[in-house]
Amino acid sequence: MTRSITTKLILAFLLVSITGVTIASGITYWQTAVEFKKLASNQAQDQFITDMTYYYQMNGTWDGVLDYYQIRNSGNPQPNPQSLGPGGPQPQPPANNFVLADMNNRVRVPAGNFKVGDSVPQAKLAQGTAIQVNGKQVGTVLIISNLSPLGGLEAQYLTRTNHALLYAALGASAVALLLGIILARALTHPVRDLTAAIHAMARGDLKQHVHVKSKDELGELAAAFNQMSADLDRLNQSRRQMTADIAHDLRTPLTVIGGYAESMRDGVLEPTPERFDAIHTEVQHLQRLVEDLRTLTQADAKELSLNRELVTPSALLERMAQSYRPLAAKQKISLKTETEPGLPDLQGDPDRLAQVFGNLISNSLHHTPQGGEIILFARREEKNIVWGVQDSGSGIAPQLLPHIFERFRRGDPFRQDGGSGLGLAIAKAIVELHGGSISAENNADKGATIKIKFPT
Repeated sequence: MTRSITTKLILAFLLVSITGVTIASGITYWQTAVEFKKLASNQAQDQFITDMTYYYQMNGTWDGVLDYYQIRNSGNPQPNPQSLGPGGPQPQPPANNFVLADMNNRVRVPAGNFKVGDSVPQAKLAQGTAIQVNGKQVGTVLIISNLSPLGGLEAQYLTRTNHALLYAALGASAVALLLGIILARALTHPVRDLTAAIHAMARGDLKQHVHVKSKDELGELAAAFNQMSADLDRLNQSRRQMTADIAHDLRTPLTVIGGYAESMRDGVLEPTPERFDAIHTEVQHLQRLVEDLRTLTQADAKELSLNRELVTPSALLERMAQSYRPLAAKQKISLKTETEPGLPDLQGDPDRLAQVFGNLISNSLHHTPQGGEIILFARREEKNIVWGVQDSGSGIAPQLLPHIFERFRRGDPFRQDGGSGLGLAIAKAIVELHGGSISAENNADKGATIKIKFPT
């Protein structure tokens, strides 16, 4: 059975918390036991030195000190009054933790490997603690073991400490489990929403929106998904609109051609040069539409080839002006070029760039009234070489400016010239293939300007 990411996160939080609490509890218990034993040993050492000092003060000699210490350790309820230390009989650590040596370096209280009467090496005595009475050293105490075995009370204290740590660990694990459930659900909620939205998109509903308020990576993922969903929905709508528009643009010339052909076949109309010219015009329109679709398909598939060579801006603009001046003069429109001197040549395909400017000039001629002006310009702006077409026509409706380079944009005045409706989309594809960008803006007074930017 597969486990959900929520279960895995809960188990991960629980495992991490239990591991952390176990390690912390173990270290705490070990450190507590060690420090407690050190404290007990220090207290036992201080008590031993106090008892030995008291005995010497009372007796003036070490004779009988072993019996005194054994009575202290045995807990005899009726000790000799002279053998009692300050505070009376008290529980003491085992005698084998400390050695008492007199001033002749002889052992008086044995412990460890030292026996009564053994001589203690001077180097060993130097490590001990001196016992002084009235400012005079009368003996030395040597420590055999730094850690004394714990008695009953001490062991009980550590046992209670261990139980407290165990209860704390269980409580921390329970809190960690609760927090893990809450955090896991909070973290996986956006993932579940994304999963549901993706399944909905797989069923064909491309317009999805996931509400995620967090500013972390999940929030960025949700924002990217929402943007992708919106783009896919827009592209899907554009595809449907494009399909409908292509069908419409194909239907009109086919209807004309079919009507003429059927009428002439049935003898309703006489075959005349004018009617053949009309059929030929519609055939050319179909050919342009098919060629434009083929060009866009190649651009989308990154298969549109470029024959790159050095292109001089002034030469290309003058070439385009010479080609369209007769048509402009026929419409009584001034067509001129303005090129900033010293512009560098561009690596590009002159025929494809001429196709771009041909589409732009044709649009400007269609929307510029008699007596108007069209300017083909090239100049430097910051780090870009900007080419463009500026006219004094009717301009572009503000709501259409962001969309005029889309294919078959309905309501676009740039489509009202009888063309395929793909000219600006093709221009955009060719410019971007050259590494540039294209944009449109309305002039301050009248008309519009199409700018093409190429980085230098």
